[in-house]
Amino acid sequence: MIEIIDLAYARLGTADLKAAVEFATDLVGLQITRQEDNRAYLRGDDRDHDICYIEGRPDEHVLAFVLKDNEALEAAWNELSEAGVAVTRGTEDECAERRVMQFITFSDPTGNRFDLVVRPFKATRRYFPTRDAGIAEFSHVGLRTTDARRDEAFWTQHFNIRANDWIGDAALLSFDAVHHRIALFPADRPGIQHVNFQVASIDDIMRSYHFLMSRQVRIVFGPGRHATSGAMFLYFEGPDGVIYEYSHGVRIIDDPDYRPRQFPFTPEAFCVWGTKPDIPEFQS
Repeated sequence: MIEIIDLAYARLGTADLKAAVEFATDLVGLQITRQEDNRAYLRGDDRDHDICYIEGRPDEHVLAFVLKDNEALEAAWNELSEAGVAVTRGTEDECAERRVMQFITFSDPTGNRFDLVVRPFKATRRYFPTRDAGIAEFSHVGLRTTDARRDEAFWTQHFNIRANDWIGDAALLSFDAVHHRIALFPADRPGIQHVNFQVASIDDIMRSYHFLMSRQVRIVFGPGRHATSGAMFLYFEGPDGVIYEYSHGVRIIDDPDYRPRQFPFTPEAFCVWGTKPDIPEFQS
């Protein structure tokens, strides 16, 4: 069993690096920490970076998880290799680019790409954004899957990941007490479907709603409240088709007897307030 202990980063390809950075800093409220060659690193918490934008193909996405140490990384290499999963070790230059000491990379059955990293860098100064959106942390990622049940089985068989709820076949998965760290949404292709940042309060969500509306940013869902996690949310569209989410109040599961629940794949299961999603993966 591969023991994930944290999220590390998302790497997102972009057709226009300058536009992606401006959107992330001016509208999302992230802080740029460095820009070099064709890459820009941004954060909303005490990580070195939460997102790395890479100029190139917009469909090139990678999500990274943290493992405890090099021994855990070697065990992960062995388990995935024995399961027939193609695994590659990061070179010294690739580790430097990712701001980690070691990593391996692989793909899930859908073709989503992942890094497993050891000792990712931490920021040396506090997060200080251009726009105060109330961001507290990079919290979870929505992934597209071409076979939700198959990919859920992949994660729960090889990793310390469990399903905490389902909406139809869409699994809400976690490796810790947070209700979900990964959400698997049925789709016709791989890729990161949305990136979530937790914010400090519902006031931050509503302030951002009015701010983004005034900047003519396309709101695709919300404000609302999820039936599953209990979180209040706002989803909006960014460059290259990536969706960003602010949320507050996500359920923390500390009950050892908690049992995952099955919700129907309906708008009401996504939002108890009645907001309808304008997101293909959230529509039947």
